[in-house]
Amino acid sequence: MESSFVYILYSRRLDRYYTGVTTLSVVERIENHIEKKYGKLNFTQKADDWELYHSIKCEDFAQARRIEMHIKKMKSKIYLQNLKSFPEMVDKLLAKYRNN
Repeated sequence: MESSFVYILYSRRLDRYYTGVTTLSVVERIENHIEKKYGKLNFTQKADDWELYHSIKCEDFAQARRIEMHIKKMKSKIYLQNLKSFPEMVDKLLAKYRNN
């Protein structure tokens, strides 16, 4: 089974976060964002200083996508910071969106 990840990037220049999902390695995905491989209209094109803030390894792409959507719906920098600071929050998300 292919690994899937939810990843959160941070740009100091923009002071903004970006949340995405990938089946690539997280490092490869970040490199693709920095190299602007995802088109001119992609949000990450606005900066070239993206760094990995946090990542979550998921069971599969479906779970990763549901967790990504959950995080985006929160629309909160504090929520993103808490995900990194409190691993139990990630555990709860993984359990909530587990494929049964």
